[in-house]
Amino acid sequence: MKEDPQSAYSLGRCGEEAALHYLERKKFRIVAQGFRLFRGEIDIIAYDKATLVFVEVKTRRSREFYSPEESVTPAKQKQIRKIAQGFLALHKIMEVECRFDVLSLIKADRGEYIIRHFKNAF
Repeated sequence: MKEDPQSAYSLGRCGEEAALHYLERKKFRIVAQGFRLFRGEIDIIAYDKATLVFVEVKTRRSREFYSPEESVTPAKQKQIRKIAQGFLALHKIMEVECRFDVLSLIKADRGEYIIRHFKNAF
């Protein structure tokens, strides 16, 4: 049975909000959300101390078929890198340490999320 695309979208948006709160609790300074460029998007851009972090958020209802982080394919990684370069150029940010993280979220029964944070994921 195919999932309703609107509910998948809603799950993704809720997951991104949970990821945002998680990063704020970890003392990340949020710079941008949903940064769109080159037909793609970086979910969250934030500073972790002096490091600029580009965060891809993947949310699922379960790990039944595969874990959320497995959907960050090499092609997706390439697209995120390209968008990150565009962000840096657009904002004239030079000589800053950057990294790419993945936040993997599984929605638990009571509405909270199980979050796994992969720093330097690619």
